[in-house]
Amino acid sequence: MIRVGILGEIGSGKSYIAKTFGYPVFNADYEVSILYKKDKKVFRKLNRILPKYFYKFPINKLKISEAILADKKNLAKIIKIVHLEIKKKMLAFLKKNRNKKIVVLDIPLLLENKINKRGDFLIFVSAKKPEIFKRLKRRKNFNRKLFEIFKDLQLSLEYKKKKSDFVIINDFKKITAQKYVKYILNHILK
Repeated sequence: MIRVGILGEIGSGKSYIAKTFGYPVFNADYEVSILYKKDKKVFRKLNRILPKYFYKFPINKLKISEAILADKKNLAKIIKIVHLEIKKKMLAFLKKNRNKKIVVLDIPLLLENKINKRGDFLIFVSAKKPEIFKRLKRRKNFNRKLFEIFKDLQLSLEYKKKKSDFVIINDFKKITAQKYVKYILNHILK
């Protein structure tokens, strides 16, 4: 199984690029949203450490934002609980797809959490800043302060770019994404 990790800035189009590969994708952001909606065990753990914010199930994403904006240390507490569950889900995904030729890992903190392995193909998705902010502003619940806090967790974009095997310059056009992905697949499937 070839593992492809997608790296890049928040809002650069990583998830779209991941889907364009046409192979199974583990989308960590999607899995987190499912945890918040359906996992009572995660809710109970969060309720125990931050009852002021997590008192009602399913977990409201606005309450997560409030907790993080109230105190940056709350983010580390939330991550500690959520990442453990996401890692279990990722391992289950890899096991389920072990016979697939390629799997794509769309995980925001892939390098930071040392989830990648030697031999993984890393792809950095780059996009112009104005285009990223235009897209982010369209997102429901976008918060610039929260964006900056999450950005502080990440390794520098230059470092991620340097670590990557391929760079996609995303102009948010389907044809461009398809061309890059076709080129990359031709190289990794040799």
